[in-house]
Amino acid sequence: MSNTTKPTTLFWVIGIIDLIWNIIGVGAYLTQTYMTKETLGLLPEGDQNFYNNLPAWVTGAFAIAVFSGFIGCIALLMRKKIAIMLFTLSLIGVLVQQLYSFFLQDYIEITMIRTIGPFFLIIIAFFLMWYAKAQRANNVIS
Repeated sequence: MSNTTKPTTLFWVIGIIDLIWNIIGVGAYLTQTYMTKETLGLLPEGDQNFYNNLPAWVTGAFAIAVFSGFIGCIALLMRKKIAIMLFTLSLIGVLVQQLYSFFLQDYIEITMIRTIGPFFLIIIAFFLMWYAKAQRANNVIS
């Protein structure tokens, strides 16, 4: 006999939206990782400088963030508690990536881009971890 609670419609909506969000993240990672020199040359100079100076550990943090988030969404939709660990790992990857962008490499100065996007990523990563923990507390995932 299962001790789980039936998920609400909101659970499925949030889970599917987050899965789509993480699929987009995986696509962004693959696009950045396999960008050709010709494609890189089409970007503004600030972006070229940013990508040319990107250390492997930051790319690794990006990979951890998006792939653990993607798998975490699948685990959440399957109602498995491992989603909490995967979303925590994803959050750590996002924080490491943003740590580099804001403190080790001046992302704003190099790219001249506003900071709302990176902060939005951090908020979503925190939300996913919190949401999975809340669903575990409500016995929706086990």
